Amino acid sequence: MSELKNDLLLRALRREKVERPPVWMMRQAGRYLPEYIALREKYDFFTRVQTPELAAEITLQPVRRIGVDAAIIFSDILVIPQAMGIEVLMEEGKGPLLPKVIKTQNDINSLFTDAVEEKLDYVMKALALTKLELNGEVPLIGFAGAPWTILCYMVEGKGSKTWERAKEFCFTQPELAHQLLQKITDTTIYYLKAQTKAGADVVQVFDSWAGSLSPEDFKRFAQPYLIQIADALKDDAPVILFPKGSWYALKDLSESSASGLGIDWCISPGMAREMTGNKITLQGNFDPAKLLLAPAEIKKEVKKMIQEFGVQNYIANLGHGITPNIPVDHALAFVDAVKESF
Repeated sequence: MSELKNDLLLRALRREKVERPPVWMMRQAGRYLPEYIALREKYDFFTRVQTPELAAEITLQPVRRIGVDAAIIFSDILVIPQAMGIEVLMEEGKGPLLPKVIKTQNDINSLFTDAVEEKLDYVMKALALTKLELNGEVPLIGFAGAPWTILCYMVEGKGSKTWERAKEFCFTQPELAHQLLQKITDTTIYYLKAQTKAGADVVQVFDSWAGSLSPEDFKRFAQPYLIQIADALKDDAPVILFPKGSWYALKDLSESSASGLGIDWCISPGMAREMTGNKITLQGNFDPAKLLLAPAEIKKEVKKMIQEFGVQNYIANLGHGITPNIPVDHALAFVDAVKESF
């Protein structure tokens, strides 16, 4: 295996001294890149995800085009429900649809939790192929959705602003909710371990809908499972937890086995540092909408963000995924601003 030519991300996650912060962007492999759009016009979403050559090509596009310090494998968090036997449909521009939702004990009993590695073999092949093609240029990030976020989709059946059905399920049938969360957690641990064996240098756990929970309910339905995943993976690869919207959990999560915590733009860098006691590497937290500013303004805002976080124990990133309406040269300005600051 090639030695990494650029190990900034790994050094930052190990809290080693770096000459500048590493930079990458959530959802960097995708919708704002013309070369991705060209592939999207030829192949449907799950064909792109399930064809290792296509997933590897899409993963590599932002490394070539905008010079990020890490590649993140092109995949989707909903491959876990698929591997567990739940149908997932994806319509371009509309988001996911799960026709059969989880409601009862029988529904939970019927979920598969074995042979995950075989069912998601296409992800492992994509990772191995990407690793080969990267040739040690930058680290490769694998990922999964967090158990709470996956439960949201499995119970709600589609995206939601409030996740009322998911919450009703958890509040009215807590025992079933914890059974489901544990099944998802066990499957996710197995899946992420397989990703590290296939070539992922780092893994990130996306809890996209964590912010829909109160601090107390986050502690019941999200935090224990995030901590289980971080504990299980700590000897395999550094783990970044990203509980979007759950700034109130930063202190507890900074005391976990995770190496990094992703934060969104709803908390200041100073407050995030204070809450975590500077004990863990922080990642974020540029508002993706600010990438619509003029490139010169983006660069000013990025420099300000780095000053506030500090150079060490920090990964420059967005506070959520890059959106499809961002011009490529604006994404480039974000990455260049981090590199030019030092």
